[in-house]
Amino acid sequence: MTRESPLNTRGETFFLNLRFMLIVTVFVANAIEPLIQEMSGLHTLYQWIFSFHMPLFVLVTGYFARSSLHGAPGRKVLLQIALQYVIFQSLYSLLDASLFHVNNIQHSFFAPYLLLWFLASHICWRLLMLGMSRWTVSAQLAFAVTAGVAVGYLQLDGIWFSISRTFVYLPFFVIGYHFSFGAFVKLYQRYVKSIAAAASLLLLLALSLLDGNLPIGWLYGSMTYMQLGAHEWYAGLFRLAVYGLQFIASLAFLGLVPYGLSRMTGLGRRTLYVFLLHGFVVRTAVISGLYTYISNSAGAALLLAGAVGCTVLLAQPAVRRLLNPLVEPSVEWMISLQRAAIRRSL
Repeated sequence: MTRESPLNTRGETFFLNLRFMLIVTVFVANAIEPLIQEMSGLHTLYQWIFSFHMPLFVLVTGYFARSSLHGAPGRKVLLQIALQYVIFQSLYSLLDASLFHVNNIQHSFFAPYLLLWFLASHICWRLLMLGMSRWTVSAQLAFAVTAGVAVGYLQLDGIWFSISRTFVYLPFFVIGYHFSFGAFVKLYQRYVKSIAAAASLLLLLALSLLDGNLPIGWLYGSMTYMQLGAHEWYAGLFRLAVYGLQFIASLAFLGLVPYGLSRMTGLGRRTLYVFLLHGFVVRTAVISGLYTYISNSAGAALLLAGAVGCTVLLAQPAVRRLLNPLVEPSVEWMISLQRAAIRRSL
């Protein structure tokens, strides 16, 4: 058995810390979304979160994917993601029809339900990386950026098959897959890291001064240029500009992430539970009428605290023990069926 290098261990710790901080922002963004049109401060926070949280979440996913992309481990992960998608697409759609009654939702396995686009896209990112495995890193990144720009020109609704977000966020998956933590640590020394952290907070301040004028639709990554109202041939240049903003915002936010091992690191190992389950919490809060009581900064602060608290709660080991069969379903039976089918065909 080979010993894991200290640098690899530090890299895993850093990315687990980052992953937990990102899932906090995911929960917060979804929790405050019903109020962003009424409360300018929450709108600013929402825009700031969307400038970096999904690009970095995809980057982290790419970073951890390199240990399980190929061979039997890779096939097992793909099967598990597909099963998770089927389970939670069915659950959310069933509860939406019977309890949540959310408007303008496409109930189809070909149109991922809200946050479940990430599962559909994750499968595609892994398959695309397998297809590009013989290419150079430069060629992979060039293709990813080109595809991310080109997909916006398609004359279709970008939510189907999660096609828009799959290609829009592909560059960040490629970057994460090839991410060098050693080079990152050399760059993000004490003062550089502090400057990056300050830049992230300055971006939050700048967005507040813009007073909601940043076109948030471009940060979602889910819409084509036609849906965004950009019908000009050069609309792809706007996508490149958004990439620039997201790249800078992501680099800045990394300055806020601690390197050291802490309780946050353990919570970062269980972010999948927060990701797949928090939608039920937010939907329940909406139908309960909770948001009608939030009309001032004190109420907004309590909402933010509640979102952070629920994130910590859903990332507890007890939740994992209780809901493991649902969130991380076994796929051994599917692998056994595959093997049996292969033996029969020989």
